[in-house]
Amino acid sequence: MVALALVLLGLVAFGLLIYPLMVLQPFKHQDVSELRMALSVTQWRSYVEIAVAALALLAAAWYWPRQHRIWPRVLACAGVAIVCAGAALTRINVYEIMFHHYDKPSFSPVADSKLDGGEMVIAINLHGQARAYPIRSMSYHHVVNDEVGGIPVVATY
Repeated sequence: MVALALVLLGLVAFGLLIYPLMVLQPFKHQDVSELRMALSVTQWRSYVEIAVAALALLAAAWYWPRQHRIWPRVLACAGVAIVCAGAALTRINVYEIMFHHYDKPSFSPVADSKLDGGEMVIAINLHGQARAYPIRSMSYHHVVNDEVGGIPVVATY
């Protein structure tokens, strides 16, 4: 019974971790209701994960003195570790890990550019200095930290 409870708690822990990641993928169409649900899950999942981890710890603590063989105890500890790992992983924002911002972009003169004529860019012109950030490059990184005309700027979309 305790093993089943730990498996179910592990499924809940990893389900709350994986569901938003599957829905909130870049370059994937998201239905409005699906997106709303995924964002809602990310808002309250930390509280549920804490409760799930506490329940897993309580189940293992209840089970431990009732079991005298080593392997059931090892499996109970492994189950608790899996549930707690799922809870801990929800605290990590994977999108900050996936999308590394550019801190020191390199630029070339327009004549040397390899952009085709119809390519979309984010452009800025400050104090006589101009920059163009190609959307093709920005689509992965989303953020470029730069300095244009002596002024720090952040290009993002």
